[in-house]
Amino acid sequence: MSKPTIAIVGRPNVGKSTIFNRIVGERISIVEDVPGVTRDRIYSKAEWLNHEFHLIDTGGIEIGDAPLLQQMRQQAEIAIEEADVIIFMVNGREGITAADEEVASMLYRSKKPVVLGVNKIDNFEMREYIYDFYALGFGDPYPLSGSHGMGIGDLLDAVVAHFTEEEEEEYDDETICFSVIGRPNVGKSSLVNAILGEERVIVSNIEGTTRDAIDSSFTKDGQEYVIIDTAGMRKRGKVYETVEKYSVLRALKAIERSDVVLVVLNAEEGIREQDKRIAGYAHEAGRAIIIVVNKWDAIKKNDKTMKEFEGKIRDEFLFLDYAPIIFVSAKTKQRLKELYPMINLVSENHHLRVQTNILNDVILDAVAMNPAPSKYGRRLKVNYATQVAVAPPTFIIFVNDTELFHFSYERFIENTIRKAFGFKGTPIKIFARKKSE
Repeated sequence: MSKPTIAIVGRPNVGKSTIFNRIVGERISIVEDVPGVTRDRIYSKAEWLNHEFHLIDTGGIEIGDAPLLQQMRQQAEIAIEEADVIIFMVNGREGITAADEEVASMLYRSKKPVVLGVNKIDNFEMREYIYDFYALGFGDPYPLSGSHGMGIGDLLDAVVAHFTEEEEEEYDDETICFSVIGRPNVGKSSLVNAILGEERVIVSNIEGTTRDAIDSSFTKDGQEYVIIDTAGMRKRGKVYETVEKYSVLRALKAIERSDVVLVVLNAEEGIREQDKRIAGYAHEAGRAIIIVVNKWDAIKKNDKTMKEFEGKIRDEFLFLDYAPIIFVSAKTKQRLKELYPMINLVSENHHLRVQTNILNDVILDAVAMNPAPSKYGRRLKVNYATQVAVAPPTFIIFVNDTELFHFSYERFIENTIRKAFGFKGTPIKIFARKKSE
């Protein structure tokens, strides 16, 4: 299910980044006592009382015509548009300013739920400062101290009260849901259009649970599919929203609803750092993955070009060594038909369950042939293994001491499992437990 999105907005220097870091529990945003340090949105996942959500930290909104201030305002407007709930941050020590009133005006127009946080209320005597902020018209102001971490819980209680349980479109267990993700300009929309345009049995076009997703159902060779597409970049006036962070939140939302993820690269532009970041989200989410190199028709090739490009991918995406690679062209539809058997295969592997007795025969034989090195004068003993989940396949290895289960030996176990059972296209999770557990 797609998680709700919260945006923290407000003029510069009211402590948005400090509150953001308090909520996510890490120092992700740059915190500096200079207005305008956070110039674009920063995303993270967070959780409160079993409610998971995406959190956006924005650059401050400030009145003025300077290019930087205009850009910051546009960033905040887009964050507001993406959000399900908005935290409006103000500075309790400075009272209501003209910039606060302009932000309030933007929020009125958005018609989104707004929770008002009054920051820098660092002690009980300062609580009376919050009453002036009732004039902004957003109900009860919540006193906060970002520097001391006070009041965050009450603020989040008010935020999650606005979450609604949206009905997710239910699909049959046999239906394969796959998404197309990647940074801007890799050809995602063209690829989706080529896939859907090739099929004449499109069952339905259903609006997704988020404003930026469309689910398209179709059937190919008797297999039902749902392709989860994300809307393109928005254009605001003369400024195109090309900040690469913008693609991240949409990728996360699509990944959450997918069985299989197609990570799209642009053959003309090569591999970029953002490609690896976006692919990393799909890997961390435990989804089956196929690396799709688009625009292959535009490349001058010889008999070594494909192999060399594949080598670069393997070098740059070491964490996706299990993911198959396919070179396609959305424009000419080159190799698009090969996508379907590949999607079917990785989806099947994603849900593959191995019989316990066969699993133990394979692992214990491998361990006998290649025992773990001794550590602290002691040697790891593998007693038993079992698969506890699918999507992704998850295994528990019972050992005599988990501290002896070195990551390199975990890798050996994973390679053993893959060699015996395949699992092409899907990550595998392995956890060590003491035998007594």
